[in-house]
Amino acid sequence: MGWTARLKKVVALLLVAGLAGCQTAQPLSGTGQPPSAAAVESAPLPVVSYAPATAVERGFSALVLNAASGEELYAVDADAPRYPASLTKMMTLYLLFEAVAEGRYSLSSPLTVSAKAASQPPAKIGLKAGSTITVEQAARALAVKSANDVAVTIAENLAGSEAAFARQMTQQARALGLSRTRFVNATGLPDTAQVTTARDMAKLGLALKSRFPQYASYYRAKSFSYGGRSFRATNNLLGKVPGVDGLKTGYIRMSGYNLVATANRGGKRLIVVVMGGKSEAARDKEVARLIEAYS
Repeated sequence: MGWTARLKKVVALLLVAGLAGCQTAQPLSGTGQPPSAAAVESAPLPVVSYAPATAVERGFSALVLNAASGEELYAVDADAPRYPASLTKMMTLYLLFEAVAEGRYSLSSPLTVSAKAASQPPAKIGLKAGSTITVEQAARALAVKSANDVAVTIAENLAGSEAAFARQMTQQARALGLSRTRFVNATGLPDTAQVTTARDMAKLGLALKSRFPQYASYYRAKSFSYGGRSFRATNNLLGKVPGVDGLKTGYIRMSGYNLVATANRGGKRLIVVVMGGKSEAARDKEVARLIEAYS
């Protein structure tokens, strides 16, 4: 084969690969509703899977959507790869609530704490190996305190191991249309393979609140009590910025300061995502500014 023919063949192969990589996975359910965790777990993985690019450390992204219509109101690098940090726990919560919806667990079901879960770094609530925490306590601890020991406890109880749970998380991400997200842990602790975008995190936040509206008060709570201790919410905008009613913060050194916030102003619902904030205060100020500008 001549040089020109070989070049044409290479270009053709690259085009095919590029088109395959740009495809968004379709929901695994034909009902128009997000599939159950059981359906996601039993479904085969797609032949072509998305391999996210390496995220830019502390890269800035922002997105504002009309939460009712999905209309994009503002965006800065909303599809650029970023590290989710504890925004990851929105998916951990999604799968936990799905397990309750399927009847596999109730809010009062006990989750057993392993030595691995108990040894997770902060943020944590100090779970002891061999102890138990109820599903409801676990959900509130994630929503308010973003507890890593709780996230791993949920993962191990629901899937047998954190690695298996992370595979379920990624499969559920595909089912929800989060085509640029890959999870490898349940916490958001540092791993260069765990990548997302501001747009995917907005979609996840909307899915979490619309699929499970009965838990909305968990994200609004300003504190959480467990084991005789009280933990303050990591979302500083609750009670300070009018209309803010959730949703999730995140920080690791690689990501910078992240926040997915939902707000209701005069009947207009917004979801605002800021990732890669230079400081907690700078992130909060930018989210507050965007809520004021687009509400």
